[in-house]
Order: sequence, then structure tokens, then C-alpha cells
Amino acid sequence: MKFLIFIPPNDFRDESLSTIKMFFDRWNVSYQVTSYSNKECNGMHGATCMPDINANRIDPSGYDGIMFVDGAGVDSYKLQDFRPLLDMIMKFNGSKKYIGAVGNSQKVLAKANIIKGRKMAVPEDAEVKKVVQLFHGIPTDKNMEIDDNLITVKSSGALEESLNPILEHLGVK
Repeated sequence: MKFLIFIPPNDFRDESLSTIKMFFDRWNVSYQVTSYSNKECNGMHGATCMPDINANRIDPSGYDGIMFVDGAGVDSYKLQDFRPLLDMIMKFNGSKKYIGAVGNSQKVLAKANIIKGRKMAVPEDAEVKKVVQLFHGIPTDKNMEIDDNLITVKSSGALEESLNPILEHLGVK
């Protein structure tokens, strides 16, 4: 199994990225970190990460899924309005690849228009809830939701407890 982990060029949530990488490493899930930057990306709390591949060069056929990391960079870079990213998400969805999002990165999935009628573990953030409802997603109070190929986690705090069930669902644990 091979996944992409998408991070904003700056201000990604360090703990979300490190938790996802730790669980993927533990269960031998191959992954590459990607972003729309060729330079080192900086986390909200000082972590740095050099992307393995630029998101412009991604072909979904080479991956089983993609996970989106949350953080202030999602908003400051307006990732939910970046058409090439939305098109990539639609390609992943059209190929029935897994698409996961943590916290505020869920609004990127909503704007890609792939959430209609799907349950989502939406964070407390009013803007994210509004966008999810606008695009006809179904917000729940759960910490994690899996609806077909869509995987959502409410927050970075809920990520660690959610990853074991997610990996079981993916068939790698």
C-alpha cells in the first residue's frame, strides 16, 4: 500500500504529520510527503519537512490514497481554492482511491465537491462546518468517519486513536 501525505507549504500541524508518519511506518505503509513547494516546508511548531514529490507531478494511479494534514497553512494558502489541488482530489476520488483529511483540511475535500451525502467527522471550526454543509456533506460528532473511500478525522488530537481503525479498514493492520 502506498499513500501520499499532503502538507501546506508552511504552517502545517506538526503533530498530525508526525502521527501519520509514525503509524504508516509501524504498519509498513509506503508513503511520500507532497506539497506545492520545492523547498522545505515549515510546521506551526517548528518542524521542517522536505517534500518527496511536488504535487504538480502526482499521478493518482501510482498511489492507494492521499491524506491531508491540517494546520493554519490550509487557510493562509487558501488550499480550498487552488484548482489544481481540487482537480487532483477529484481524480483520486474518480479512481476510488482513499482520501483522508484531518481537521480544517476537510474544507479542501468539500470544495473539490466529493462529499455530497457522505458522513464526515467535522471539527468544531464554524467555517469548516459551514463549507461541509454547503457542499452537502453530513457532519457528525464522531472523532473519525469512514464513508466508502472518504476518511475524515475531527482533529489532530483525535488522530492517534483513529489511525488503528483506519489502518484496519485499509487492510494493512
